[in-house]
Amino acid sequence: MSNRPSDILFQLIKSLEKAEKRHFKLYIKRSSAKEDLKIIQLFDAVDKLQDYDERVLLKKLPGTEKRQLYNLKTHLYKEILASLRLLKSADSIDLQLNEQFDYAHILYKKGLFHQSLKILEKTKETAKANQKFNFLTMVIALEKRIESLHITRSMLDKMEQLADEANEISRHIDMVARLSNLALQLYSWFIKHGHVRNEKDETSIVQFMKDNLPANAWEQPGFYEKLYLYQSYTWYAFIRQDFLMYYRYTQKWTDLFKSQPVMIRVETGHYIKGLHNLLNAHFDLRNFQKFKITLHEFESFAATNRVVDNDSFRIQAFIYIASAKINYHAMTGTFKEGLPLVPGIEEKMNDYALFVDTHRILVLNYKIATLYFGSGDFATSIDYLQKIINNNSDLRDDLQCYARLVHLLAHYELGNTGIMESLVRSVYRFMAKMENLTVVEEEMLRFLRNSFDVPTKKIKPELEKLLSKIKHLEKNRFETRSFAYLDIISWLESKVYEKPMSAIIYDKYKQSKKRHYRK
Repeated sequence: MSNRPSDILFQLIKSLEKAEKRHFKLYIKRSSAKEDLKIIQLFDAVDKLQDYDERVLLKKLPGTEKRQLYNLKTHLYKEILASLRLLKSADSIDLQLNEQFDYAHILYKKGLFHQSLKILEKTKETAKANQKFNFLTMVIALEKRIESLHITRSMLDKMEQLADEANEISRHIDMVARLSNLALQLYSWFIKHGHVRNEKDETSIVQFMKDNLPANAWEQPGFYEKLYLYQSYTWYAFIRQDFLMYYRYTQKWTDLFKSQPVMIRVETGHYIKGLHNLLNAHFDLRNFQKFKITLHEFESFAATNRVVDNDSFRIQAFIYIASAKINYHAMTGTFKEGLPLVPGIEEKMNDYALFVDTHRILVLNYKIATLYFGSGDFATSIDYLQKIINNNSDLRDDLQCYARLVHLLAHYELGNTGIMESLVRSVYRFMAKMENLTVVEEEMLRFLRNSFDVPTKKIKPELEKLLSKIKHLEKNRFETRSFAYLDIISWLESKVYEKPMSAIIYDKYKQSKKRHYRK
């Protein structure tokens, strides 16, 4: 599971489906008199490579020098994009709008002003119906140019109408930009730091939200204003670990799409992300029944042509559904039953390695590691945790910290006492440096450090003391981040009650189901 950097042409060709490759060759042969085009030879040579190697590529292209290869690659890259634009235009509102705008612009340049305005009017209606307001600025700008430079007599008050439209769209775009910036900045904060660690983080994020949320944000009626407002509150709540608030806004996020179904097709990626966050909210709150319902809904949507036929959506949906399935086994204690998922996830992640971001790879590695940890396969859990620990990116300080903590616990479980003392010191230094130590982690590390001198027969009372110390912290918001990454309470209870961790969690799951049915 590595997101390998690669040549952009190699990456593009490897992303193509069979139908897309076939369409490209037909497209390029139609536009050329030669059957043995050099770029077709280059396309075939790159397509056959397992990994990009320019020396190997040049050997496959006799008569082509290195300086010529750059120009050939640039030309091929542009031609592939042109071919994809033709093939994919029917599936994309954005491509359709741009195509119509291009036609209008060509007609304008030809001096056919009325024909140009007619296309622009229809294009404007389509853009409004799909809430593509950013695109409307270009349409109105061309309309204004035609009306101001040429007497079309299309409408006497046309200029005033266009001016009003331009002002309204400008206000709308400004609000969408401010709210989308806020949502993006909050999400970026989480990707970098994870959840709030202390009062300082809490004060900082609350003040940031207060300073950047537009005063009249809640009064905006538009789809995009609401979408980015709900996203902003989703990240804000998640960062602060207010999981009930997180659930409410992820639900608003997905409900917004259901109230305007046409937007599911227009903004499919945002809808998929909303379902993913709703599943995470159900996981955090242990809403078992709602989790299953939402997962079924997500899987059904992922099977539609809209997702299956789009590379980006298909990969995005796969990653989120895989993550959700692991979460389900984690919250029900069915870790061993979840292990058969791993080979399929690994296979797909290798297929998608060029297109998956490092953050997603880190998260999936961590989830797989906890799946093996919960099933009692601590050695394999360590293998996956090492992939995170050895990663040099500056993403998710929190994930780096908890990977090290679980890595330490896995060695403890394996009885690797020879390395425990140095590991404890290393984890403590790392978490302290990242300002990631909570009371729970300090107590855990203190216990592990002192356990070296405690006889085996006396370790159980020490575990009972530790469980008693940290159990009451389960509801403390600045401590719950520890429990979100690994169910430390259930792990300790498994040691105290001498039962597998999976059995402890499964018993809690069954008790929760009984309470649900009594209601």
